[in-house]
Amino acid sequence: MRMRLRFPLLLAAVLATPALAQSPEQWLRPPDNLPLVGRSAPRYSLDTLFDALKIAPNEASAKALEDRIWAAWMISGSDTCDLLMSRAKDAIDGKDYDLALKLLDAIVTIKPGYVEGWNRRATVYYLKQDYARSIADIGEVLAREPRHFGALAGLGLMLQEIGDDKDALEAYRKALAIDPHLENIPDVVKTLSDKVEGRDI
Repeated sequence: MRMRLRFPLLLAAVLATPALAQSPEQWLRPPDNLPLVGRSAPRYSLDTLFDALKIAPNEASAKALEDRIWAAWMISGSDTCDLLMSRAKDAIDGKDYDLALKLLDAIVTIKPGYVEGWNRRATVYYLKQDYARSIADIGEVLAREPRHFGALAGLGLMLQEIGDDKDALEAYRKALAIDPHLENIPDVVKTLSDKVEGRDI
């Protein structure tokens, strides 16, 4: 009972901080206007942010919380990784995916616990339509952060594209269980549910 009473106050406190950005258009990517790197600790712990996300009353507050979670994931704690990530972003923006992969390979070697290094590399593999490697990197992301709604939604997208609707539906549902406000995902889940499980009579 106490926990339930805490959550509205928790949500209000977290949302009192100015929002960083809108949620990402592509589920695997953080919002474009988030700071790319940063070494300072987030104001609220990830556990607190995820608790608040589950009870967000509307899309605007959910997006603000999503942005704070993405910002926390972006923190590498390494000047070297920050520099490499900045260069990798420039390479991705310039569609030089081979260079981006070399830089991201270095990041995951230097700091294998850095979730965004794996996630960004999964994104590049997706952009190169190398779904096998992208899915493998998403596995690395989820091994380190099972609540990564972006990775789960991205996994669902790729599984759907290769025709594995059943596993895609499972990935989407896991993403929604973490973040019920993910854009477009509820509609995709409904469509896939009808396709995979059939409609109720």
